[in-house]
Amino acid sequence: MIVAELISVILATYNRADALDAVLRALARQTDRGFEVFVADDGSSAATRLVVESHISRIGVPLKHVWHEDRGFRLAEIRNRAIRACAGVNCVFLDGDCIPRPGFIAAHRRLAESGWFVAGNRALLSRALTEKILRDGLQPELWGVGAFIAARLRGEINRLAPIFSLPLGPLRKRLASQWQGARGSNLAIRKSDLLRVDGFDAAFSGWGLEDSDIIVRLIRSGTRRKDGRFATGVLHLWHPEADRSRLAENQRRLEEIIGADRVRAIKGMSTSNENEGKSDSAPVTARDPKPAASAAVKDS
Repeated sequence: MIVAELISVILATYNRADALDAVLRALARQTDRGFEVFVADDGSSAATRLVVESHISRIGVPLKHVWHEDRGFRLAEIRNRAIRACAGVNCVFLDGDCIPRPGFIAAHRRLAESGWFVAGNRALLSRALTEKILRDGLQPELWGVGAFIAARLRGEINRLAPIFSLPLGPLRKRLASQWQGARGSNLAIRKSDLLRVDGFDAAFSGWGLEDSDIIVRLIRSGTRRKDGRFATGVLHLWHPEADRSRLAENQRRLEEIIGADRVRAIKGMSTSNENEGKSDSAPVTARDPKPAASAAVKDS
């Protein structure tokens, strides 16, 4: 009997407990049950821990909470901690405000292939629709095509392509060496390939381009890109624009790696502090919460 490879969903979050609750609910509905979930928590308050704890007994797959102290935007660092802790052969990176539909894990499993990573896409939901979903407990992961067409006509969703599934075959490999456009909010990379490039680079401080950096290094290391569009699309809940004060510096770092021949991160998995925070079903401690407005801004 062939045993399916375990998939590790690494779910990044920061102080958006309501959105995280909706995403975990959607993960509980996956048709493919051969996965585990690691909530990679970039320093949230206790509300996030409580949401994770509330889903442990009902999500139906292993669920762990990896947390570290809030010291600003450290998404690369907390993702690296989750990578180290997970047991999956394939790591699927998902943002804590991106709702997957029931076939999400199954689609990533179908597309998984040695030597390739899979870059998925997303449909952006409007602020009004996002607020209604979270306030009224709506379940857009179960909506049919008609509901999404109606939402598009009302201007509540930016595009329909991520909703549809098409068998693209060889066309999925047409962007094999292109790093542009791939985002960490819906990205699948084999753990062996992540180890070869030493994971995400925590030298990227603040919001922006840490996902582009790892894609550049993966391609340089010999891992190629497969297109996950029309298969793995997710529903991205609205959030305020992130603080981009560090974007220029991150852009400089990205240009530096594009012009170099390096494949390993400067501050990768091998250099992170294993003793900070706790990898468990929930953190032991939590810091004081920040105002809600700043919570969403840090979200990627």
